[in-house]
Amino acid sequence: MKVVAYSIKSFEKEFLAKSNQKKHDITLISNPLSLETTMYAEGKDAVMVFTNDDVSAPVVNQLADMGIKYIATRSVGTDHIDREAAGARGIKIANVPVYSPEAVAEHTLALAFALNRHVVQANEHSHHFDFKLENLMGFNFHGKTVGIIGLGHIGLATAAIFKGMGCKVLGYDLAPPDDVKNIQIESLSTLLQQSDIISLHVPLTPQTHHLINREALAMMKDGVMLLNTSRGGLIDTEAVYKALILGRVGYLGIDVYENEKGLFFQDHSKDVKKDALLQKLIALPNVLVTPHQAFLTKEALQQIADRTIKNLDQWQQNKCVGEACACANSCREQKVKEQVTILDK
Repeated sequence: MKVVAYSIKSFEKEFLAKSNQKKHDITLISNPLSLETTMYAEGKDAVMVFTNDDVSAPVVNQLADMGIKYIATRSVGTDHIDREAAGARGIKIANVPVYSPEAVAEHTLALAFALNRHVVQANEHSHHFDFKLENLMGFNFHGKTVGIIGLGHIGLATAAIFKGMGCKVLGYDLAPPDDVKNIQIESLSTLLQQSDIISLHVPLTPQTHHLINREALAMMKDGVMLLNTSRGGLIDTEAVYKALILGRVGYLGIDVYENEKGLFFQDHSKDVKKDALLQKLIALPNVLVTPHQAFLTKEALQQIADRTIKNLDQWQQNKCVGEACACANSCREQKVKEQVTILDK
């Protein structure tokens, strides 16, 4: 299969090469996918994309006109892809449904530890031979209540780490797994009201957009720690900024930002005009922002590459990609409908 892979970083190449073993003719380019870069897909069967690529309806239609039949995203989330537009043009979509949940879970904890124990400030001070302890006081995680919103693979992995630290773990999910252990399932409002630390692990959908808004923030404890390593759009950033200023939110650790497209994964240090809201956020001492790097471990990158190449393999053999199917009318959803029909009979 002939493929063009967009938004490729240098650190990805060895993992894709190891997975591909020259089975597919893959052109690797660093350019993000957009209307201006679709020309690289000329003569290809598939495109490979990432979260900050523009896979909106106009781009999808242009790709379809060029003969593209498949879109493989190197991510779990598919909110950057207009799935309806792709379905209307007969383009199949696949994602990476699971990869090293521990990678993201561990980064979530890294944000929490760094915020709580003021690691960034302490490191900056020590570089100037300032070893005072003022303003570096933290708290024990042991005994605190942690609320996990979203009990998928990553949410459960995060919950397990917090539980191992002696925390009481509350969980909320629209469809919580049946075999959840050591997590107290609660309503969203109860979780928001009782948690000292809240961590987000749900996909971005129209229903979850700005899940953390002014109303949700009003339910939380004063001084709550809020963590987001999922999708930036889950948080109303302006509302959270105001809550930080008022002291309603005590700590904010984010690896994602709702306006990150065109910003993250690139060096903007020399830009004259910078994102004003993000500048206000990072100026606060109780805010820690990382550039969507929670997935960035050797193990996760290899698993992402393996699954992406497997999806291409399946398509080349005219097979369904199974749980990786992310089409608007996916085979996963179809199987559920078939099972419901059988049960009804």
